[in-house]
Amino acid sequence: MLLIEDEAGLVLTLTDLLSSKGYQVESATDGQEGLDRALGGEFDVIVLDVMLPRKDGFEICRTLRRRGIHTPIIMLTARGQVADKVSGLKLGADDYLAKPFEPAELLARIEALLRRALAPRETRLNPTFRFGPVLVDFRRTEVRRDGKPVEMSAREFELLTYFIQHPETTLSREQLLQEVWGYDASTLTRTVDAHLWMLRQKLEDDPQNPRHFLTVRGLGYKFAE
Repeated sequence: MLLIEDEAGLVLTLTDLLSSKGYQVESATDGQEGLDRALGGEFDVIVLDVMLPRKDGFEICRTLRRRGIHTPIIMLTARGQVADKVSGLKLGADDYLAKPFEPAELLARIEALLRRALAPRETRLNPTFRFGPVLVDFRRTEVRRDGKPVEMSAREFELLTYFIQHPETTLSREQLLQEVWGYDASTLTRTVDAHLWMLRQKLEDDPQNPRHFLTVRGLGYKFAE
């Protein structure tokens, strides 16, 4: 596991916690060093701070995804607005956690990502699926809209797949957290909302008035073909 974080106290705390759980942890305290390590090694998860010296977390995430490195990334951010948090998701991060946070919650997020990465992918989907101008290729894990490729994070693709597997079904945030992220349903997070926002931005003709990714007020979300 690679931890890219410049707060010495947090690096020590997280390294001790993760090591006690059996993880091997490497750390980098600035963005350039972190990027070099991420490009040069193989890691199960990258925990990436946004505000770093020399190179920020957004630039690191963008570079890794453009280089074809799909290691799950959890971004740590002190920013409070959803628009700032989804910037990382848009660049290909799989999850985010706002500071300050409980180290145990980060541990739970990491474990959930690893469970999802190691779980067998057994679907009954056809190799491709089309709705509107969008074509989803499950074998290649690619999405095209009007024939043009759409960049998606691994988590966005998994969420899209789950919606396609459950058409016209109202899905609660708790169910999506449990089935797509592997989190306990009691976890309080706006991660689902942020990822839905990204799917709408990328795949809907009019994200403000979606036709496919619908909100069922007070209950959750529904995918309509």
